[in-house]
Amino acid sequence: MSGEIDLIKNKFEPVYLKSLKNGQLDEKISIAKESLKACDLCPRKCGVDRRSEQTGFCKTGINAKISSFNAHFGEESPLVGKNGSGTIFFTHCSLLCNFCQNYDISHLGDGIEQSKEVLASIMLKLQEMGCHNINFVTPSHVIYPILSALKIAASNGLTIPLVYNTSCYDSINTIKLLDNVIDIYMPDFKFWSEKIAEKTCNAPDYPEKARTAIKEMYRQVGDLKCDNSGIAQRGLLVRHLVMPDNWAGTKQVMKFIAGISKNTYINIMPQYRPCGKADEFTELSRHITSKEFANAVSDAKNEGLYNFDKRRAFFFT
Repeated sequence: MSGEIDLIKNKFEPVYLKSLKNGQLDEKISIAKESLKACDLCPRKCGVDRRSEQTGFCKTGINAKISSFNAHFGEESPLVGKNGSGTIFFTHCSLLCNFCQNYDISHLGDGIEQSKEVLASIMLKLQEMGCHNINFVTPSHVIYPILSALKIAASNGLTIPLVYNTSCYDSINTIKLLDNVIDIYMPDFKFWSEKIAEKTCNAPDYPEKARTAIKEMYRQVGDLKCDNSGIAQRGLLVRHLVMPDNWAGTKQVMKFIAGISKNTYINIMPQYRPCGKADEFTELSRHITSKEFANAVSDAKNEGLYNFDKRRAFFFT
């Protein structure tokens, strides 16, 4: 089942162009850089001076490391369209789930450090390729290089929406900093339980941080809106990965999302598989079953959610 998505009625202009013109983007860059002095950009709040190339939990200095970039056709339907979503995969992570499906990138650091000029050129290259958006994958710890590169790219012709594709372990101050910069927020609300978040990510505060961040994201951008071709332009799109033995707390997550807006565009994802160090827990050492996925969808429908992503996998044990 999928619902209607609001259409953009007027000619779309990404919000970052307005921020570039009125000077807000420069202010945000300065704030982000100052935050690196005793870094508090994510909830870990390591307090290291990343401007001096010190690194904390995310193992990242002042510049971002990039693992890869491409036109991605495996993302949600409103992001992919005909030409793909312009994904930029950043190395390292502020959450580090033990079952991460990108373990080599997030945990092992597969990637190359790049300057803001190179990052800007990548954005422009993806636009030149026809991608419908710039999709920042795992961006929470690299806000400063993203904003710095965005100024260069926007000054040189970037005009497509920005997607903030996050684990949702985000500081509320950082999300507020991104107001009038990000067009589409795509958080993956992973766990409802503090105990599960502590076991899998050593982040017992994850559920509270995720709830606070998603509320602020919705305040900024509202429900997902698309153009006449069905391509997302602005709004909130929520992901939720169904996990074995209901470790994700799906019913509670769906109730929370519905409480924000029953029109929320949501992707209930069935593709969990044991990766990384998932075998540390017996419960995570298997794929989910078709019944577990069906129960997750039922939980969402029972809360009044209806606006589901059309792209689903159908491979279960």
